[in-house]
Amino acid sequence: MKDRYESPFTARYSSEEMTKLFSADTRYVTWRKLWLALAKAEKALGLNITDAQIAEMEAHVADIDYEVVAAREKEVKHDVMAHLYAFGKAAPSAAGIMHLGATSCYVTDNADIVIYDKAMDLLQKELLTVIKALWKFADTYKSLPTLGYTHYQPAQLVTVGKRACLWIQDFISDIIDLGHAQTYTEFLGCRGTTGTEASFMELFEGDEDKIDVMNKMIANTFGFTECVEVCGQTYPRKIDSRILKALSGIAESAAKFATDIRLLQHDGEVMEGFGEKQVGSSAMAYKSNPMHAERICALTRYLMTDVMNGTLTASSQWFERTLDDSANRRIAMCEGFLAADAILRLVADLAAGLVVNEKVIEKRVKEYLPFIATENLLMEGVKRGGNRQELHEIIRQASVRAKKAIAQGETPDLLADLAASSAFGMSREEMEKLLDPALYTGRAAKQAADYLITIKSFADDGETPAKIEI
Repeated sequence: MKDRYESPFTARYSSEEMTKLFSADTRYVTWRKLWLALAKAEKALGLNITDAQIAEMEAHVADIDYEVVAAREKEVKHDVMAHLYAFGKAAPSAAGIMHLGATSCYVTDNADIVIYDKAMDLLQKELLTVIKALWKFADTYKSLPTLGYTHYQPAQLVTVGKRACLWIQDFISDIIDLGHAQTYTEFLGCRGTTGTEASFMELFEGDEDKIDVMNKMIANTFGFTECVEVCGQTYPRKIDSRILKALSGIAESAAKFATDIRLLQHDGEVMEGFGEKQVGSSAMAYKSNPMHAERICALTRYLMTDVMNGTLTASSQWFERTLDDSANRRIAMCEGFLAADAILRLVADLAAGLVVNEKVIEKRVKEYLPFIATENLLMEGVKRGGNRQELHEIIRQASVRAKKAIAQGETPDLLADLAASSAFGMSREEMEKLLDPALYTGRAAKQAADYLITIKSFADDGETPAKIEI
């Protein structure tokens, strides 16, 4: 059906796995599983619930009649009650014991937590895929000299692989932050309308131990060991805020990486892979644009602003709860995960297909190397009896002349200009021996090699090194 709006994430950008996690089926089947888990726990703890009722609920967990739900919600204006009604219609013998002692947030909040936890698992895997691709790239080019930039102006040489290590380091910080957010994404349990579990004090006749056992049983069913320690009717919305901040961090790292690639592609040094039949422009057939990098930058802007939804919602919840969070969370949390998923898929593709034009890099290095080498030439000139201040002034004047020539579209020969001065005591040939680019990358190659060894387990088997605690 194409006569209704559909999210670009589900239609175009996000993975099948992530879109399925946030589908209506996943959400509402999880609600039914929660109602089933509650009934099982209550039966096990002595409430009057039969095996037949449990069996009938189990048999109808997945067969949701959305038409019945829609008709009922139109009447009652309450989505949870509409779904509960439809579940009761499917399993009529159990209709009277479903949702016993619970409030709506029992299913809505716990289902969200279950889905978010699985979504974070998926993002962790996608981050590892990105890091693995960038690790291979950095290892291949760890010693290749390239022009470094500060303020996007030519600076000292670095290496292509060392620069890639900066990208990797950002994404590893995202794994750590996401792991932290996941650790503190805790199950709500069945806690009642204000979080006091008062309804269960009545059901279990004041037996507090049974309440704790019930919540632990339900949490364990969904892979959680504990419930949030204290709560109102909902789990603390700081959990959502923390998750969105971690997702925003992924966007920050991706935007930095993609922006660097866009700048490098402009200079022709490092480029996106370009398919044999790929079209770069509908008008300019010769173009090959950094399509992936540009799309990453577009989507990251959305995700970095989405974080404010979690912040504002967490800060504006009154006392034990208000409902002004619900509509916002339905959009912000789902779309945030879908955006992070889409971004990481694009980053992984981009990282795995990068093309390094070594001849272009070499030409650019040679263009600026005489300027970069002037300090070494000065030191060598002093060794040969020259005056440091006099040599510095000669270099300064020659550099000014060379830059003026460049501004006029000319190709200056700074080395010849310096060699013409007898103050250095060096021929042009002797000066050229000091123009090996490897002499001007400092410790970049070793820094990259050492760092890549430190994080090698990411590339080998996708496991987090023991030294990095999550």
